[in-house]
Amino acid sequence: MPNNPPDEGNTVAQQTDDQPKALKPALESMTLLVAAVIVHDKATNRVVLLQRSENAKFAQGMWDLPVGKSEPGEPITETAVRELYEETGLTVKPESLKVAHIIHGARGVEAPNGFLTVVFAAHEWTGEPENREPRKHSQVRWVDANAIPDAFVDTTASALSHYLDGGAQVSLDGWLQM
Repeated sequence: MPNNPPDEGNTVAQQTDDQPKALKPALESMTLLVAAVIVHDKATNRVVLLQRSENAKFAQGMWDLPVGKSEPGEPITETAVRELYEETGLTVKPESLKVAHIIHGARGVEAPNGFLTVVFAAHEWTGEPENREPRKHSQVRWVDANAIPDAFVDTTASALSHYLDGGAQVSLDGWLQM
């Protein structure tokens, strides 16, 4: 076998001590990984929503699900648990989360190379919703699932609607449809 290094487009992991050698991450081309949580009280048919403040990075004044970016090396279920708690004070167990919807966006405000949002549904939680990030959100509260506000972030509004209606489980945003 020749001892030539692989060229740029054909990088391969070399094995040493039964562990693959880590490849250099391609951060410039990474798709942003995001988690959102639909906390759904089925008994009262309410969901927890937050309204973005005028200081929010995007979608000022719009309603949204509890949502946030994954940290490096963090499993997506932990992202969901952490973001839900940071924003609303509600606690869920990672194993109680159910995948409700997936959003694949071609680009986003902080994601020029696209984003993938895994939207989870939680039917078991502890705590009462509170606004734990008042600089980012003007309010956090229960909302009747039949009275979702119109001024809602498009991608998560679509995911919530599909979840509540039992519709499609994947949506694309910003991609050319053929």
